[in-house]
Amino acid sequence: MSALKEGLTRRPVAATIKLTVPAGQARPAPPVGPALGQYRLNLMAFCKDFNARTQKYKPETPMAVSITAYKDNTFDFTVKSPSVTWYLKKAAGIESGSSKPGHVVSGTITLKHIYEIAKVKQQDPYCQYKSLESICKSIIGTANAMGLKVLKELE
Repeated sequence: MSALKEGLTRRPVAATIKLTVPAGQARPAPPVGPALGQYRLNLMAFCKDFNARTQKYKPETPMAVSITAYKDNTFDFTVKSPSVTWYLKKAAGIESGSSKPGHVVSGTITLKHIYEIAKVKQQDPYCQYKSLESICKSIIGTANAMGLKVLKELE
């Protein structure tokens, strides 16, 4: 019974830190060092664990990470896949979206690109219970907001 009570008691949270770090390139230098250092967290443990979790991604891929720092100087973190806009820019081969979406087309992508992005995003913790169709619809909406034209197939 005492083990159950220990499992149910919560550790006091000192802070929740949100960072964007390139995959496999976490170092104790800024932005990681100052953000974690002020809560006296083990920088090297975070860097090694983060780099191990993100080694399957290309090195320059921006990864969103949410770190929960506890008052006893321990931490937990979750890594999310890159943003939909980053994937759309890579698929369309553009640097940024349209300054006037709906009026100026900044690039084109196919439904196959959207399906592949949706398959990757479905692995995220907050999307795992959504249907693939609803994720695809959301990605199409983001593409339209960026000024991308969605085609069934490339002409």
